[in-house]
Amino acid sequence: MTEIALVSGPELVTYADELASVLIESVEGGASVGFLAPLDRADAAVWWRERAAAVEAGSHQVWIARDDEGVVGTIGLVKAPLPNARHRAEVAKLIVRPSARGRGVGRALLGAVEEWAAEEGLTLLVLDTETDSVAERLYRSAGWTRCGSVPWYAADPSGTLKGTTLYYKALGRLSTSGEGAQQ
Repeated sequence: MTEIALVSGPELVTYADELASVLIESVEGGASVGFLAPLDRADAAVWWRERAAAVEAGSHQVWIARDDEGVVGTIGLVKAPLPNARHRAEVAKLIVRPSARGRGVGRALLGAVEEWAAEEGLTLLVLDTETDSVAERLYRSAGWTRCGSVPWYAADPSGTLKGTTLYYKALGRLSTSGEGAQQ
């Protein structure tokens, strides 16, 4: 059974080494999550530890998925910092260990973020993902709306420039009223 948990800053530091393993395995498997291969284990762990202050400040949330083998996935949510954008946040770094894919871990993590965001009064979530990636199927099947793509946006782990596709999901009032949504 996979357990999804929102972690505090100190907990994030505690899980940094396990999260580094998930990140490294995903990058080695070709996941375009902001890093190039080969990814150094110490650098990956430091990257996670550096997120702890933002988590403690409340501007960033991180969830982990755990099972009997330990941490198998993660997802982040970054709140918009400007006063005119406090209704939205960006989903960042949905990563599932390759050996745990196909078991609903990614969907569970995404659902946890959406539920938490709605409870916090956020009404709009946004994200980007590599164009034509497996992740796009997940987002579409979870009710996210594709709103465009940008070619040559970021390098994949091997250094090849790839496009990114932008998605959004309206929550709460927006999802029921359609207010502000593009037609």
